[in-house]
Amino acid sequence: MKFEAEVNALQRTPMFQGVDPSRLRLLAFMGEDRTFKDGEMVVRQGDSSDSAYLILSGKADVIVEFGGRASTVAQLGESEVFGEMAMLCETPRTATVQARGELRTLLFEREGMLRLLREFPEMAIEMSRSLAQRLERTTVELARLRAQAAAPAAPTDGG
Repeated sequence: MKFEAEVNALQRTPMFQGVDPSRLRLLAFMGEDRTFKDGEMVVRQGDSSDSAYLILSGKADVIVEFGGRASTVAQLGESEVFGEMAMLCETPRTATVQARGELRTLLFEREGMLRLLREFPEMAIEMSRSLAQRLERTTVELARLRAQAAAPAAPTDGG
C-alpha cells in the first residue's frame, strides 16, 4: 500500500505528470523513504548535493542565507520536489530546507536518477520543463523585487 502511495505522489508531481505510470513505479521503487521531525534540517545551504527529494506528506520551509541573514523564501508541500537542480548540476545546495512539522519524503540518489533520465528521455523533458517554469517564476520575482528597491520612496505627510 505504501508503494502505491508513493507512485500516486509522483503522478501528482508536475515534474512527472507526463511520464508513463510504469516508469513512475520504477522511480518510486528506487526512492528511499525518509522522515524528518519538526525543525529538522533536510538539506543545508552550501552542502554538496547528491540527491533530490519528493515530499510525500507534510511541509518544509526553504531558507536562504545571504549577508549573514536567513530568510524563508518559500514553503513546500505534498508532491513538490526539491534539490534536483543542485543534484543535476553537481553544485552546492542553494538553500536550506527545514521540516515544518513531521515531513515524509522520498529521496532519489543522483546516479539512479541520471540513469532513469538517460533511459527515459520523456522524464528528462518533463524535468526540464518544470525547472524552466521555476526559473521563470524566480526571474519574475527578482525583477519585481529590483523594481521595488529602485522605486523612489513615497513622500510622507507631516513634514
